[in-house]
Amino acid sequence: MTAIKKIRHRQPLTDSNLLLIITISIFAAMYALSMIFFGGGFLNPQQFLNLFNENASLIILACALSVVMIQGGIDISVGGITALVSVCCAVYLEDRGGSVLGALGLALGIGLAFGLLQGLLISFLDIQPFIITLAGMFLARGISTMVEVNPRTVKHAGFSALREIEIRLPGIGYYAKNGNFINAKIELGVIVALLVLLALFVVLKWSRFGRSLYAIGGGSQNALMLGINIRRTRLYSYMICGMLSGIAGFVYLLHTGSGSVTQATGAEMKAIASSIIGGVLLTGGVGNIIGTLFGVISLGTINNVVVAMGLKGPWWQGITTGAMLCLFIVLQSIIISNRNGGSFKLALPGWFIPKKKTNESKPPQ
Repeated sequence: MTAIKKIRHRQPLTDSNLLLIITISIFAAMYALSMIFFGGGFLNPQQFLNLFNENASLIILACALSVVMIQGGIDISVGGITALVSVCCAVYLEDRGGSVLGALGLALGIGLAFGLLQGLLISFLDIQPFIITLAGMFLARGISTMVEVNPRTVKHAGFSALREIEIRLPGIGYYAKNGNFINAKIELGVIVALLVLLALFVVLKWSRFGRSLYAIGGGSQNALMLGINIRRTRLYSYMICGMLSGIAGFVYLLHTGSGSVTQATGAEMKAIASSIIGGVLLTGGVGNIIGTLFGVISLGTINNVVVAMGLKGPWWQGITTGAMLCLFIVLQSIIISNRNGGSFKLALPGWFIPKKKTNESKPPQ
């Protein structure tokens, strides 16, 4: 009998996976160089885990933005929704004597309400998502002020017990100054953020809804030819984004233990930046939810590097974040242009480009 060999053709690397590899490689190189040149805290496992502990809510928000951005949309109301949820839950637990499950239901309800309202206006009235979500951001901040102007600390017994839940990692930690070994810890919010990340990874990679998001982001006309209900898919994406914003608000309250109108200020821009650094294109159709996670911790690492360098001015973090974001946008543009068979060209002014000398023949005399 003749053995029949099956030749498996290697599938080409997708744009999403390529940008994911680049993001992970840059983060690994950046953190390794920080360990070499700065040492100190970068060699401490707890500092690495604090990138997750301190940014658990941002991870959820960035994942929510990634879902919307993959289908070609945007949502800048997530920071306002996060603040509104934290304030409402704090008031509900302290003044109304509510339960933890009730506060969680309140957070989900607020997030879904905003996501549904904004999704309907964007999907069925064809209004620009930036304008609608900008109005949603102002609306959420305004309602937060109406609910409670002053910061509220949550002292609810059940909520305090929930805040104290943490996971200790045996064998991983650091030695204190007195010589005692302290195990590294992970907060409950990190577990929630990682579960959200895992759920979205499965949905985007293996579900029909996830494939529809990529198809719409790649081109609405092509998505229509594939029989995809664009309006309904966009509506669902904004509802998911709103729901995750509500969860992020509850996780934010778990981390800080207080609700305030000024909380999560600028969180929407950090979430967008994290998604872009993670490989999600603003034009849609390209992105990986795992890259979003590395985008968040990359921003956190940049902030730690700024502190380690002794740059105490608060503006330095903004400068470094902006520079890193511009670098990734240019890098993505170059890579995608080259992979699509085009060439990346800089739009230089005419006076900057030197003129080529031509050999002109002299007219006959």
